[in-house]
Amino acid sequence: MKTLMSFTATLALVAGAAAAEQVRVYNWSDYIDESLLEKFEQETGIDLIYDVFDSNEVLETKMLAGGSGYDVVVPSGTFLQRQIEAGAFQKLDTSKLPNFGNMWDVIAKRTAVYDPGNEYSINYMWGTTGIGVNVGKVKELLGEDAPVDSLALIFDPANMEKLASCGVHLLDAPVEVVPAALAYAGMNPDAKDDEALAKAEEVLMAVRPYIQKFHSSEYINALANGDICVAFGWSGDILQARDRAAEANNGVEVAYNAPSEGALMWFDQMAIPVDAPNPAAAHVFLNFIMDAQNMAAASNYVYYANGNKASQEFLNEDVIGDTAIYPNAAALENLYTTTPFPPKEQRSLTRLWTKIKSGT
Repeated sequence: MKTLMSFTATLALVAGAAAAEQVRVYNWSDYIDESLLEKFEQETGIDLIYDVFDSNEVLETKMLAGGSGYDVVVPSGTFLQRQIEAGAFQKLDTSKLPNFGNMWDVIAKRTAVYDPGNEYSINYMWGTTGIGVNVGKVKELLGEDAPVDSLALIFDPANMEKLASCGVHLLDAPVEVVPAALAYAGMNPDAKDDEALAKAEEVLMAVRPYIQKFHSSEYINALANGDICVAFGWSGDILQARDRAAEANNGVEVAYNAPSEGALMWFDQMAIPVDAPNPAAAHVFLNFIMDAQNMAAASNYVYYANGNKASQEFLNEDVIGDTAIYPNAAALENLYTTTPFPPKEQRSLTRLWTKIKSGT
């Protein structure tokens, strides 16, 4: 049942934050219905400064340096865990979050791996990392039986050599791409030892000549416009590309598949930096996002699943009814999660990624 925040509670929350009159939020690009930002300002009277990033690494640099100047940030699970351990966040005050009861226990159990007890964060969105294709172009190049639901599409050099002519983009995110390369090689996608990284390097360097670009947001429009034919990216981004192509009626059909070898399940978490200028306003913002209808509006816009159970009654059918967004029980079993890289292994990963991106 939907949990409603009372008018009295709203006034109390707003009064607590009104002194500073401003809240600064740092979120992923293309990741919210902008009308929600206007609605927040209208309902609370708090000015919202909303900035965007497109990689966890950019956010982490700001967080670990301290003094980010933001009140709410949105790291992914493994990055959140490492930043919690580094003391970058403050615990949430659930007494200031009347809508906290809207959260979904199924997702909360999984995010607790990164944030024990979910003391520091709430889930904003979750999804899978997989393969987006321009159906017509891929079948034209590889035939009707093209392996569009297999990592072989992007990691088999024979396929990639043909696909290079129409454009392939991969996420600029080593913690997403390296586990996929390991899954393709039949190894544990969460392995971090030298042998695992060497195998990932072997897989990725074999197809590196055929990768047009590593980027974590450009592939959305590139797929939608028909500028590329394959992207390894986030589920909701690719579904956005699908819908933009359909709306443009440009003859491009985009499809998303979670790889049959297993797909990474990721979680983007909203958290409050330990040195947030206005933690009271940050709580107001989090509570606003946890409102069932607001959270549904966000998911209906970005085509990602969220960790808010109460929002599900307000989700569009093409969101809640799409198993690419809300997987069924069997599909959930085929999803894996990863853990943070320790410092030594992180340095090895960074060197590896630099080598792969440069192609040398």
